[in-house]
Amino acid sequence: MILEPMQPQIYRVRQTRKETHDTFTMELEPAQGNQPFYFAPGQFNMLYAFGTGECAISISGNPNEPNKLLHTTRIVGNVTTALSKLRLGDSMGIRGPFGKGWDLQAAEGNDVVFVAGGIGLAPLRPAIAYVLANRAKYGKVVILIGTRTPQDILFRHDLKQWRSRLDLEVFVTVDRAEPGWQGNVGVVTALIRRAPFDRLNTVAMICGPEIMMQFTVMELLKRGVSPESIYITMERNMKCAIGFCGHCQLGPTFICKNGPVFRYDHIKFWFDQREF
Repeated sequence: MILEPMQPQIYRVRQTRKETHDTFTMELEPAQGNQPFYFAPGQFNMLYAFGTGECAISISGNPNEPNKLLHTTRIVGNVTTALSKLRLGDSMGIRGPFGKGWDLQAAEGNDVVFVAGGIGLAPLRPAIAYVLANRAKYGKVVILIGTRTPQDILFRHDLKQWRSRLDLEVFVTVDRAEPGWQGNVGVVTALIRRAPFDRLNTVAMICGPEIMMQFTVMELLKRGVSPESIYITMERNMKCAIGFCGHCQLGPTFICKNGPVFRYDHIKFWFDQREF
């Protein structure tokens, strides 16, 4: 529960980690006290860089570790550039958590397929952590990851751990190979055609560029996964994060309040409109 949704709370940078040439992860801690930060996988925070502005960033940490608040951010504008320049002990503001996350309870008893494109792995990471921590509740677990190049692969430590497990399947593909790359080359949607899951007993969770998600949904539907079993996370220019300002409105839906995670059949009409 957020007592003051429009009032940023002051947090300090505890640790930073460079993921790729343009992506970094920050671990944050409260400036005062040591209260845990509880969130649902798929929720986001508004991160405020003093003197610059704020932006919506998904929480990328483990929901089972509420004392470690993590955000993984790609540098794409003034606010994210300012955040990337923060050093250990520097302060910033946080509002949140906001939004509705992945429906992990609805996925119980089913195979689970995670499909990530680029930075889209960050919002999926908490859901993956939750499923693996509650492994007995789920069927097969498949993680499909697509990036531009091998150098753009996120969370390499996690990836190594995931690949070492015998109870899940991990596939990675890149758009452009580099010398020494021995993995898949091509779009991530091509992996869906050979991923091992029961089409009638599968819940899919997708995050990535909007065009990638559209083609991923198409491939999943071709495989026989029902629209009711496909979840996507949407991005829009969020400002207030509580459904007041209308910046993130998509048809009758506010991405910040009704999402950012949606069941595909609930948002199909608007999601399929190219002009939106």
